[in-house]
Amino acid sequence: MSDALPVLDDLRSESDELDGLVARLSDEEWSLATPAPGWTVAHQIAHLAWTDRAALLAATDPDAFAAEVEKAAAAPGSFVDEGAAEGAVLPPAELLARWRAGRDELWRTLSEAPAGTRLPWYGPPMAVPSMASARLMETWAHGQDVADALGVTRAPTDRLRHVARIGVRARDFAFAVRGLSVPGEEFRVELTSPVTGELWAYGPEDAAQRVTGPALDFCLLVTQRAHRSDLSVRAEGPDADHWLDIAQAFAGPPGAGRRAKPDGAGGRR
Repeated sequence: MSDALPVLDDLRSESDELDGLVARLSDEEWSLATPAPGWTVAHQIAHLAWTDRAALLAATDPDAFAAEVEKAAAAPGSFVDEGAAEGAVLPPAELLARWRAGRDELWRTLSEAPAGTRLPWYGPPMAVPSMASARLMETWAHGQDVADALGVTRAPTDRLRHVARIGVRARDFAFAVRGLSVPGEEFRVELTSPVTGELWAYGPEDAAQRVTGPALDFCLLVTQRAHRSDLSVRAEGPDADHWLDIAQAFAGPPGAGRRAKPDGAGGRR
């Protein structure tokens, strides 16, 4: 039995919440532009369905997944967009059904994986709980794009703990993927739960460099769904400050991120 059941249950809840946003949209609303350039609501859901299928392939047919990794390596700047575009042209009802079926099958497969299983991925192999956390992170982040397109404000939940943890663990990757030297010391990261006000702490308590702020803002930052200047995340120390400019919780090349809101429109920092 998988050791990932708690995060898998959170993944299901996160997916169901996003499903509730899109299930009753009109065809015209599926075509609304989201903050990601060139991506509509349909592209966002198509990307999640495509990535779920990739994760399922990694869990069930590693050799076939290795072939997909080779395709991605041959077109690192376009394979994600191409995968989203392929699904976005489907009728919304068919796309929604595909996403639902794919995520349900992935959930069952991961929940039945033996404890300790490691799955191949586009970067290093991932333990099943890490794969489930990554799927939740992506679902939340792309769900934010959908919510922004629809003008909906989502109530944050403590499922953000999974997103925050990935963001912290991806610190070194954010530097390395840009060809920058990785800081030689750990940072202390202290985030405030959006639900209980509990402190989520990572890293040594006596670390010289620190990052603090609301967990929601940190998650928006590391998923590059908001610009740093519009968020209440603070850094102490030069390396920690630099990290907040380049942080990313996702694999792949550096993202362009979001532009800052016009002066006075952000108001969080």
